[in-house]
Amino acid sequence: MDYKLINCDSLLKKITRKDNLFNGKYCIDPYQNCEFGCLYCDSSYDKTIFVKENADDILNNELKKVKKGLIIIGSVHDPYQNAEKTYEITKKILKIIKKYNLPCHILTKSNLILRDLDILNTIDCTVTISILSLNEKISSLFEKNVISTKHRFNLVDTLSKNKIKAGIAQIPILPYITSKEIESIIKISKKYNAQYFLHKYLELKGEQKQIFLDLIKKYFPEHLTKYKTIYNNSIKPELKYTKEIDIKIQKYCKKYDIANFIK
Repeated sequence: MDYKLINCDSLLKKITRKDNLFNGKYCIDPYQNCEFGCLYCDSSYDKTIFVKENADDILNNELKKVKKGLIIIGSVHDPYQNAEKTYEITKKILKIIKKYNLPCHILTKSNLILRDLDILNTIDCTVTISILSLNEKISSLFEKNVISTKHRFNLVDTLSKNKIKAGIAQIPILPYITSKEIESIIKISKKYNAQYFLHKYLELKGEQKQIFLDLIKKYFPEHLTKYKTIYNNSIKPELKYTKEIDIKIQKYCKKYDIANFIK
């Protein structure tokens, strides 16, 4: 993996559509591209990680000029990927957010976030940890460079016990592959003190679509025709399929007394 230091002209991006999933008004990505290399994510194909080394200075200037609102950190690329161990761009950003007394929502699947507990405890912060599957064979296939699912549940438990609002997101749900695990994931999320459960379906954009379908053909050939049917000419699964899953998720969240949104 190659790291390239860059100076960015802007960092804070305004979210133009209402964010019903994470409740963000702005978003920040401290790094461009992601070295975790998850096979369902189109941000993992480039092997160069661009490190925005002037991010804290840029953000400091930008926050002087914008209205207050919740900032999503890691909207596309994980803010606690391995580069953060060396460059600490995310940590610097958190210090600027603290300076301006703004709320933030961090999206990650890395336990490196625990390094910054001292800062997180002093700001209005929500942390969402993403889970793919309880099946380690599936996780190791699609997310081979990420800590295990068990460690991620433990991470949520640790954050919650440190008075930080933390929850689980099954992102993405892989139709017919991980969708059958939803109830079990929700049940375990409650056990590990997750304060909410979120979900989002696999999206297949551009060249990523054929790359992913080739993976399905190789590892899950029994589902290939179904994938072609529900995705057809769309980047998202057909509405009929997602509505059925959404109803089940509402039922399971009620059953295990966990919110299916961020309060």
